[in-house]
Amino acid sequence: MKLVWLRRDLRAIDNTALQQAIASGESVSALFVATPHQWQRHDLAPIQADFIYRRLLTLQQELAALNIPLFYKQVDDYQQASQVVSEFAQSLSVNQVLVNRDYEWNEQQRDSQTEQALSTLGIDWLACDDKCLLTPGQVLNKQGEYFKVFTPFKRAWLSRFTPPVIVSTPTAAVNPLLDSEHNALWNERQDFAYPRVSSDQWPVDFETVRHQLRQFCQQSIDDYHQQRDFPAQEGTSRLSPYLAIGMLSVRQCIARMYAQSQSGLLSSGAEIWLSELIWREFYQHLLVFESKLSKGKAFHSWGDQLQWSDDKQAFARWCEGNTGYPIVDAAMRQLNQTGWMHNRLRMVVASFLTKDLHIDWHWGERYFMQQLIDGDYAANNGGWQWCASTGCDGQPYFRIFNPITQGERFDPSGQFIRQWVPELASVPTAYIHTPWKWPGVKSLLYPSPMVDHKVAREVTLRLYKEAKDNPIDVA
Repeated sequence: MKLVWLRRDLRAIDNTALQQAIASGESVSALFVATPHQWQRHDLAPIQADFIYRRLLTLQQELAALNIPLFYKQVDDYQQASQVVSEFAQSLSVNQVLVNRDYEWNEQQRDSQTEQALSTLGIDWLACDDKCLLTPGQVLNKQGEYFKVFTPFKRAWLSRFTPPVIVSTPTAAVNPLLDSEHNALWNERQDFAYPRVSSDQWPVDFETVRHQLRQFCQQSIDDYHQQRDFPAQEGTSRLSPYLAIGMLSVRQCIARMYAQSQSGLLSSGAEIWLSELIWREFYQHLLVFESKLSKGKAFHSWGDQLQWSDDKQAFARWCEGNTGYPIVDAAMRQLNQTGWMHNRLRMVVASFLTKDLHIDWHWGERYFMQQLIDGDYAANNGGWQWCASTGCDGQPYFRIFNPITQGERFDPSGQFIRQWVPELASVPTAYIHTPWKWPGVKSLLYPSPMVDHKVAREVTLRLYKEAKDNPIDVA
């Protein structure tokens, strides 16, 4: 028998490890191990925990249709997970455990421990590359080194890839454990000991999500390049939560995009969406080559020398969406109330925290993970370091977003702001991005700006210059 250990790959279609197991011709079982204490240390958002919980219930049905039972275990952390997987595999007389690789440091250590434990029991271990379309190590420069800048990475990636073809998952061999009463099949009565916040607005059955992908590629993708930056419009795919937990694969997204295109030629909108998916691959690859990214370190060593403010009250106002800058506050309130934030606004609020309030990007990175339904370590860390200018990109440290002009450009009528900051509903459009200048400002129950952006910008330039001019002595 084969055992597939599911983690961030909660799908029955286009699952590399699962397909390998089925192809063996043997019976297949699947296992999910919850690790609530580890999740707490990794700041798993309660809304994403609920999303995973709900997905497991539907995945159980999808796997059962393939003759594959889904088992569930719960332990504290990854070390215990390694032990329970090996013990469970032995109890089922499994001859091989298959997984899809995770690239974060803790997860790699977990898998190494599990492989060693299984080896002592005479059980084989097979780790498959599944998260990316092109495996880390396949996209290298002419010197055989990994790319440190996105644009050349993208060019190399595009030169190496071919549009994937998704095949249906065959039914596995009959598994006598599928209907056995003694097994620990997942059901709603079992414990899932982690705080949960409702994720009900996000469907978790595969057919509904596949329809959403198809609908986006049919109706919206061609305008993606024009609509994606405007948060008041439905211009994005909103598929990131499904990619984050592996309910969809990047291959499925790209295959559907090309299936919808004419003669294999992508529209301008489709090319931009593909570029966003390549960004996702870029950040995953970086984790493999720079383990320090999984350990809270800045990509550039000078970034660890930046002098940050320790103003917890200012941080709290940012978290709550009470900074006095409407577009920042609207974005943070959207995050707090829905567990999701428009991508353009993620950049705006991250820039504001690090470059206007001068607060450590780690604080924002952690808060995002604690709130986001689509929290993914590689993408979140990469995005925050990009905004903080400490990360792996070619833009120098003067990338500083102006929260006023960002609002004026991407929410010109203030529609998004009025939706999430109702205190500003009566403010005329001419003042919606600078309500402190409105003659009727005294009637508003809305704070004045926390900082003067122009002044804060000059402080940022000084702080970053000092950090770069005084590198850490590692001798």
